[in-house]
Amino acid sequence: MRTQANALPWLFISVLVIALDQLSKFWALSALQPAGEPHPVIPGFLNWTLAFNTGAAFSFLAEGSGWQRWFFVGLAVVISVALVVWLARTARQEWRTALPLALVIGGALGNLIDRLHASQVTDFIQVYYQQWYYPTFNVADCGICVGAVLLILFGLRHPSPNKAS
Repeated sequence: MRTQANALPWLFISVLVIALDQLSKFWALSALQPAGEPHPVIPGFLNWTLAFNTGAAFSFLAEGSGWQRWFFVGLAVVISVALVVWLARTARQEWRTALPLALVIGGALGNLIDRLHASQVTDFIQVYYQQWYYPTFNVADCGICVGAVLLILFGLRHPSPNKAS
């Protein structure tokens, strides 16, 4: 009996997300000084604005005394390991599972690198409309969000009729 190839090669997508995230953060750190000053890209909608976050999404726990850094490092490691195990148990051709998992892993590890290196995450993408501003984010956050949304959407999709139950 021949075993099916697993989806671990999809980790290449994770590596791409990490590389794009780290390169874009390097650019932001060198080009967007001082922090907090908006640089319009699409006036009325998108700015490059350098920001730093010691917490999680929407600055959750950012006001902690430093313990949150290690909490989020541990959380990123545990989640990434669990998703890699899930990927290893997924058939290679199951792209509807493999792609979202790889995006989330890449995003989690991209932000993990920041936490380990600088004790904070570098953000620089600011979306807004008139007086409404979405919290500033980065490429790793995009990987996490897009991967999570795809995982939910593909999970809601009914399996194709020619699949065995």
